[in-house]
Amino acid sequence: MSNLYDFQAETIKGERRSLEDFKGKVVVVVNTASQCGLTPQYEGLQELYETYKDQGLEIIGFPSNQFNGQEPGTNDEVESFCKVNYGVSFPLFAKTDVRGEDAHPLFGYLTEAAPYSGFPNDPAGERMNAFLSSSKPDWMTDNSIKWNFTKFLVDREGNVVERFEPSVVPASMKASIEKLL
Repeated sequence: MSNLYDFQAETIKGERRSLEDFKGKVVVVVNTASQCGLTPQYEGLQELYETYKDQGLEIIGFPSNQFNGQEPGTNDEVESFCKVNYGVSFPLFAKTDVRGEDAHPLFGYLTEAAPYSGFPNDPAGERMNAFLSSSKPDWMTDNSIKWNFTKFLVDREGNVVERFEPSVVPASMKASIEKLL
């Protein structure tokens, strides 16, 4: 696949949607979870969306239950949780595998286009690195998604520009987003 627009995915309502629908937009693709220590990032993602959507930003969330079972609910429960607790109005897709043999092909493309280059050298990144290095050392050896709230920034042509690891808060992405808008 050559860019984001080559993929389709199931929305949280169960409808097939072409990601070509986001053509011409700057897109943040993020895998999410409702019962994770990083779940409050929904608030920051929603703030980014509200700040920049009129300039062409889209955020698309892919809930995943692959990281310690932190997204156990149904798609309806996930959608309700996000709206009630964080006011999420950006598009959400159906629960999706984002790593491993059953990963949605979109995430294979994203991780190949923006390989893992380590966690940020800050306290949150160091904690995440220590946790995964001890609990899931085999996950640290490839470019796969490491945990919930890995974020990929995609330009208006559908090309992956940057990868932000889970410990990076959404507000830290502003400068990178603004460059593309």
